[in-house]
Amino acid sequence: MTPSLNATHDPKLRSWVASANEAGCDFPIQNLPFGRFRAAGSSSDAFRIGVAIGDQVLDLKAAGLVDNDDMNALMSASAKERQALRAAISAGLAEGSGQQAAWSGKALLPQAKAEMTVPCRIGDYTDFYTGIHHATTIGKLFRPDQPLMPNYKWVPIGYHGRASSIGVSGQVFKRPQGQTKAPDAAEPSFGPSKRLDYELELGFFIGRGNALGEPIAIGEAEEHLFGVTLLNDWSARDIQAWEYQPLGPFLSKNFASTLSPWIVTMEALAPFRARFERPAGDPQPLAYLDAPSNREGGALDITLEVLLQTAKMRAEGVAPARLTRGNTTEAAYWTAAQLVAHHTVNGCNLQPGDLLGSGTLSGPRPDEAGSLIELTQGGKQPITLPNGEKRTFLEDGDTLVIRGYCERAGAVRIGLGEVSGTVTA
Repeated sequence: MTPSLNATHDPKLRSWVASANEAGCDFPIQNLPFGRFRAAGSSSDAFRIGVAIGDQVLDLKAAGLVDNDDMNALMSASAKERQALRAAISAGLAEGSGQQAAWSGKALLPQAKAEMTVPCRIGDYTDFYTGIHHATTIGKLFRPDQPLMPNYKWVPIGYHGRASSIGVSGQVFKRPQGQTKAPDAAEPSFGPSKRLDYELELGFFIGRGNALGEPIAIGEAEEHLFGVTLLNDWSARDIQAWEYQPLGPFLSKNFASTLSPWIVTMEALAPFRARFERPAGDPQPLAYLDAPSNREGGALDITLEVLLQTAKMRAEGVAPARLTRGNTTEAAYWTAAQLVAHHTVNGCNLQPGDLLGSGTLSGPRPDEAGSLIELTQGGKQPITLPNGEKRTFLEDGDTLVIRGYCERAGAVRIGLGEVSGTVTA
């Protein structure tokens, strides 16, 4: 079942943390996303569980709301327990709360003074391919007569990724190296990737897991989802083109993936659900991937933006330039609940903290593309930035930024924050 609205979503609710009440704030009291933090410069301290509120982070242990720093244990709680914790956090941060004096003195830290890390321990990572417009565009580049493979509209496509190289926003990574082969070359060569790309994705974090051999039914899948984060799954397109057959991506994908530090919970997203409907003429999901709750509100209404800042722009104090903006309701062919149901239908056991990537989320229009390979038509049509610089793929020193937010009439806007990463030589 999808989470329902309650008092924590009330548009009239305000916080005694003044910055949380500002228009356009990513983290109003209606949001309350989770992350792990410590005071900047205190590298010997353990990371603690925090909740973003305005421009502050609330230390849940210092506030007396949890008794440990184990984010994965918190994520494994039942939906009822998570809702109770959300209600307690909301009540304590609300205007007129009796907690203001105690919490403002010992449990709040400005986010600007906090060091963030990945939101939880990520044991396993699976990347899916739910963006049908992305899949179609990429397919046309390589298979003009058959952009989508016959299985695409029947089965959620995915592959097992690498968890150890997942980093948090602000990640700086070296340009990957590997084998590539030019179409007219007799043999492959080794060297740095020349077609480095980003992938605009959402990450879905598993909360409560399932026992090995016991599938999660589609109608119960959302109870096993803790929340959503922003994800950039960097991709070396030239390495990928040479290595991906017959087993799929390997070195082209496992060198770096970057997450937002915040997990927006499924409960916070309750006002921003949308109907899940297949286009007329498309096959309907098989029974194990179908449920009334998934049809009525399985989709998420999230606006996503991609921005790029080159080294030259940064040196000149120029802000990142927006490349694209789109919405997940138009981009995703499968819902998060369907990904969970499919992942476990064979008995695979998911665990708290496991990460499921949505795959690249591109809209139907060119200015909604979720990657440079789409924006530049495989590198054939360079894009021109406002300062005159051109790009086909990412160059050393480039910083890529992804932002996300939800807004709808009758609800307070909430944000997913941002995720940024920079490539170096």
